[in-house]
Formats: sequence, structure tokens, C-alpha cells
Amino acid sequence: MKTSSRTSALNTTTREQGVRSQEPGAAKMRVLVIGGTLFIGRQLVAELLKAGHEVSVLHRKPKHALGKKVGNIVADRNDPVSLKAALAGRSFDVVYDNVYDWERGTTAAHVEATARSFNRLHRYVFMSSVAAYGDGLNHHEGDALAPDDHPEAYVRNKAMSERALFRLRQRTGFPAVTLRPPFIYGPGNPFYREAFFWDRLRDNRTIILPGDGRRLMQFVHVKDLVYSCMKVLEITDAAGHAFNIANSKPLTQVETVEAMARAAGKEPKFVRIPRQRIFRAGGSPMGPKLYFGVYYDVPPITMVVNKAQRVLKLKPVDFETALKEEYRWYRRNNSFPEPDYSFEDSLIATAPPSAYLAPED
Repeated sequence: MKTSSRTSALNTTTREQGVRSQEPGAAKMRVLVIGGTLFIGRQLVAELLKAGHEVSVLHRKPKHALGKKVGNIVADRNDPVSLKAALAGRSFDVVYDNVYDWERGTTAAHVEATARSFNRLHRYVFMSSVAAYGDGLNHHEGDALAPDDHPEAYVRNKAMSERALFRLRQRTGFPAVTLRPPFIYGPGNPFYREAFFWDRLRDNRTIILPGDGRRLMQFVHVKDLVYSCMKVLEITDAAGHAFNIANSKPLTQVETVEAMARAAGKEPKFVRIPRQRIFRAGGSPMGPKLYFGVYYDVPPITMVVNKAQRVLKLKPVDFETALKEEYRWYRRNNSFPEPDYSFEDSLIATAPPSAYLAPED
């Protein structure tokens, strides 16, 4: 893949050479987690507290449920005036920027304005995404990111935000680190993904495979992502680097659902439906007419994780073992609404007998 001039600075700052490991035992620090009340943030806050750090979260609600030890800062990070007022008189050693506004978008301008609100940081850890690459397989950290005019706002915003942070790094020495996870799974996932399939397996439903079901997917457990968030605080010269954080082996859509079925002790039943038919009927990967879990049917983007394995000593948890643990959590804690199968029923009703997969398929 060719590297565009827009990303040459990024590639320079994220090259793997020169990253040195450091023994664990980082000093206790004042840490701000932006977006610390949901999936990744909750588990990150817990680990930071366990490590003895002083932790605050910044979000738009007047209170949180993270305990009295966690400070609460109320601000809209998409509003620079609100953010500046909320941070006045406060200082931090580390900032984790985890939040993305799915309704309004969180742009590079928002991220850069946030970054510039802090002085003398040890780390600014930005939660990016595999989507920042735009498309393609087997990406290394130095590969070009998606262009500024990419048609998908999320992709465009993540790529441009990384470029803004690494430009700031080059110009001022700003201690930015970016993490690029793929699909994140684990207990407490707010997206209707794993639970989508477990609901259907529980109800003995036939599961729709879009197309041939062979699109590749890559995963990372939320605990592995949080481990990486913590680890970049301990690595000498981690600032200025990006890290792909994921399980090393991508899976097809079929393999993914089969793994979830084994976790639930169920035998999956599949029917192939052409994507064109799904989309003509109003289906969307983001819903409301879901057919394969939220955002689980998008063109594949995969990445190589050798750098995280070498530098961060990342050893991802076993996918199937972790799914079994999550399934047990799902059975006790599933908070998603009772599923409406009417859209899927309408699609399945149009499928010819040849569309159904035999068990050996």
C-alpha cells in the first residue's frame, strides 16, 4: 500500500524502531479518562484505581456510578468552551481520550482542542480504531490511514484525529499514543453484537449470513485493550507511536458465529441471503433493521499485531474461552430489549432451500 504525503509524518512518528521497554512500576499519577463511564472506560478506571492512580472522569452527566474515589468532571468535549471551563485550575499527568459522539461525530478539531487543553502530560492516549485504515488487509502501524475525504464520517474522523495528534507530536513533543482496536468484545458490551447471536441461538433461530459469510473479522477482548492502555504508561518512548491491539488471527463471519454458538452450547443454523436483497429490504449494519449484529457486516479491515506483542508484551486471551465467560455473564445480565424477529423472518421467507447451510458447510 502506498503512503500518501498526508500520512508521511504519521509514519515517521509511529515507526517501531526505538521503542524501549521499561520495568513495571510506573509512578502514581493523576489520570483523566474522557468517556470513562461505559464499556472500555469502566474497566480502565477500575484498573487505574487498582494501580493506585488518582482518577477522574469527564462526561456530560452530573454524576457517575464509579464510586467515591473517582472524580467527576462535567463537560461536553465537543464544546471547547465547556471543556476549557471544566478543566480550569486542574492538572493531570495522563489523559485517556476514549469517547466518540456517534450522533454528532467527534472530529480532529475536537480532539486537537482537547489535547491542547493540557500541559506537561506524561501520556495522551487516544482510542482510535482499525477503521482508521479505511480498508484493506494485514495493516502495519506505518501504513497510510484513510484520506481526509473518506465517505464514512467515523473512518474520516479517526484517521484525521490521529494525524492531528501526531502533527502536534512533531511540532511540540506532545506525548500522544494511539491504539487501534478492531471489534471489541467482552462483558458489558453496549453494542448489540455478541448478545445478538446468543438471543437467536437461545431461541433456536436460523441465523442469516450476509452473502457467503466469509468476510473477515478481527477481535480484541476489552481486558486486553485495557491492559494495553495501562502498558503504554510504562514503556519508555511510547509517545509518538500507534499500536494495533487485537487477536492475531482474523475469523470469517461463519467462524465467528460458530465460536459464539460453541460458547452457548448450541448448534447454529445458517441461511445465506444476498446483501443486495437485505439492503433493498431496508437492512442496515447499524440498524434499526439489523440482520447480523451492529456493524458486524462491513468490508473487512485486518491488521498485524506483532508490534504490540513485542513492545507491550500483549498476549490476548483465548477467544473461545473468553466467549464462554461472557456468555455466562450474558445469561445473568443481558439488558438488551426482547428481540423483534419480524424483519429477519421476512428475509428468511424468501430464501430457497439451497440457501440453507448443511452442518458440514
